[in-house]
This record gives sequence, structure tokens and C-alpha cells, in this order.
Amino acid sequence: MLGAGLVAKKACELGLQVKPWIKTSLAPGSGVVTKYLLQSGLQEYLNKQGFHIVGYGCTTCIGNSGDLDESVASAISENDIIAAAVLSGNRNFEGRVHALTRANYLASPPLVVAYALAGTVDIDFDKEPIGTGKDGKSVYFNDIWPSTEEVAEAVQSSVLPNMFKSTYEAITKGNPMWNQLSVPSSTMYSWDPKSTYIHEPPYFKNMTMEPPGAHGVTDAYCLLNFGDSITTDHISPAGSIHKDSPAAKFLLDHGVERKDFNSYGSRRGNDEVMARGTFANIRLVNKLLNGEVGPKTIHVPTGEKLYVFDAAMRYKDAGHDTIVLAGAEYGSGSSRDWAAKGPMLLGVKAVIAKSFERIHRSNLVGMGIIPLCFKSGEDADTLGLTGHERYTIDLPRKIDEIRPGQDVTVTTDNGKSFNCTVRFDTEVELAYFNNGGILPYVIRNLIRQ
Repeated sequence: MLGAGLVAKKACELGLQVKPWIKTSLAPGSGVVTKYLLQSGLQEYLNKQGFHIVGYGCTTCIGNSGDLDESVASAISENDIIAAAVLSGNRNFEGRVHALTRANYLASPPLVVAYALAGTVDIDFDKEPIGTGKDGKSVYFNDIWPSTEEVAEAVQSSVLPNMFKSTYEAITKGNPMWNQLSVPSSTMYSWDPKSTYIHEPPYFKNMTMEPPGAHGVTDAYCLLNFGDSITTDHISPAGSIHKDSPAAKFLLDHGVERKDFNSYGSRRGNDEVMARGTFANIRLVNKLLNGEVGPKTIHVPTGEKLYVFDAAMRYKDAGHDTIVLAGAEYGSGSSRDWAAKGPMLLGVKAVIAKSFERIHRSNLVGMGIIPLCFKSGEDADTLGLTGHERYTIDLPRKIDEIRPGQDVTVTTDNGKSFNCTVRFDTEVELAYFNNGGILPYVIRNLIRQ
């Protein structure tokens, strides 16, 4: 962080300024960072370059960066520009930092400042100038990059032990707003039906002590047909809630103003928001839409194009199960439990993919969703599957007749038939499936004890 401040300082001294079309922000992970940036005098130069402190922790990196300049946003959309974000966070999912940034690069804080000064990621720092200084001469990367000695000197003089002590000794005191919250005293949590943040989930609704048992899938519709590398951020985005989305409509209907939408990540305690946020990533590519990008799908019986949530509810209301078709590496990225909880709430009974990310496959099983893999060399395209078919998965009805990794037959209503491998990989995963998921499995075992 001090290195970033030194880059900003050198840029100011040379007469460089962050390009006007670049949106900048500084969101430290700790209040200590603010203290040593102020102590060093480097925050002044970061401010001059537009890197004002906007908050702490998950802000810009989770999509809460605010709107782009209207003219910039229009230029990106109208010209189909692949706009880029450069951030020193730890997530580079498409559209995560901002809905319009399709390319996202992780870099150190000093490099973030350097790219902001250049105004582009399409630059070779070894050969091309970053800009023109106040003396009219070209300024190159090595002109603004601090030496190891300069960084060490800044650390030595500015990062002081008492900063950490004063910051963290008060960490449990909270702030006035937090401390003024009314906290009821009760053994059981009292659900507030008006809360849009915490809602009683339906996972145990109508649960009995008798497990539901194993089940196949009969005449299911395809909710979505994906290619490769669908991440958990595509399945359950953590960032901002788009103003036209089903989740936004739900919040507006419950009296929440747009400025208070917050993010999907902050509303993970409310299943009604998160179900509507499932497959709500605006960069979603669904083959059923024939190349159109967005969080929508085709409701096969009517041919209507609907938001994924709305289509899923149509299927559920009509008593139809759904499945998802996918390519390789389905569920890669963050190990996000909502990427399995959400599809379960939408009524998805199975996912048929070329391969799964390890943790996500396990999470699907944990929510009672059947993960199946196409046989080697096969996928939806090679088998001629479009997603407009209805699918039947011939899985034994008795759990003791299912073995980890066994093959089953999938048939469609147009006469196609192919084998898949069931990705229940362990005996305990079979027990989860037999119980309808890991949550009822745990509750039943606790009650029996």
C-alpha cells in the first residue's frame, strides 16, 4: 500500500494524472492502513490521483463501486467494448467489480495505480510510455516505480506498533449504531417476517424423521444449457443487485429503496433474495438464448424468454423438475454454498456436466442435487442435446442399490439415450442424498441422539 502511495507521489511530481475515463477507489482491509498512509503523507498524493478511501473491506471488489460516468458506460455498451478492471483484491470473476467490466486483472496496489495512470491494460510497460510529464517528455514505468529502499524507508518511518494497538484494542467495542441495536433475550431466535436480511429458510419445512429416500428424475425440463467454466459467481453472484432483476423487484415490493439494495453477499441470510439471485449474473451465457448474454432462459413449454428465477417458478408451479446441462469445470471459483442452495430452491434436481469443481460437486450432493458426468469424449453438443428436450435419469429407487461412481442411463423425450457417471463419490454422500441433503441428515441424527 505504501508502494502505491509512492507511485502516486512520483506521478504527481512528474505531472501525470489518472486518465479521466478511469474510475478509482481505495478500500483498505484495515484502519491501520489509513493511519500509516496518513503518517507517511502519501494519502495526499493518492487523493490527488483519485484514490480516496471509500470504505474498508469488501466494497469495490464485490461490486459496490457505484456507477461509472454515464458517458463512459454508454461508450462501453454501445461499442461492445471489453472494458477492464485492475484490482488488488482476490477475485477476478467477469462482471464482479462492475457489471460492465468483462476483463478483470489482479495486481499489486502499486501496479493498480500505474495502470490507472496509463488508462489502459493494453500497454507494454517495458517499452511504452505511461504518459507525458509536465516537461513534455515521455514518462515510463521505471520513472514512477519506487525502489526497494524507498519502500523500506516508508515502512520504517510510518508503520508504527502503536497504530495496530490503538486500532485493534477497540475492535470489540463496536460503533454507536451497532451498540444501539435492540437485542432480544431468548433461547430461540425470533424470526422477523419483515426482515429482508434474515429470513427463516425452508430447508426443514415438512421434514419428517423418515428420510425421503433415493429418487431419479422423470421428464425434467432443462433450465439452462451452459458451456465450460461456469463459476460459482455465475451461479450465485455476490456483487451488486441489478435494478431490473427479480431480486430487485422483491426488495422494492418490500419497501427497500434502490440505494439500500446492498449486495447479494450481504443478503445471504435471506433465501427469498438469494433464490431470486441464483443464475442472476448479467454475464451469464446460456445456449438456450442462442448467443444472447444475460440472466435469462427459455421456458421450453411456451418458448417465452424469462428471467431464470421466473422460469424456474413456472416449472415448479406446474410440478415439473428441472436439470442443468454444463461443460467442463462447472462450479469453479469460490466454494460458495449458495451456488448449491440456490439451484435447489429453484427446483433443480440434477446437473449433467463434463466435469465439476471438487468442492462444488460436494455442495450439490449436500443439497440433494444429483451431479452426473458425461462419459469421456461426450458432452451436450456431441450428443446433439439442445436443452429443449425433457430428461429422465434412471436412478435406482433404493439407496443400497446405488454405488459411488456407477453409471446410469439418461433418456430424452425425442428418443436419445446416453450413459452418465453418477458423482456420489462416497458412502456418506449417498446417505446425504437418501436424506434429501446434508441439512436434514444432520438434524435427523441429532434428534435420534
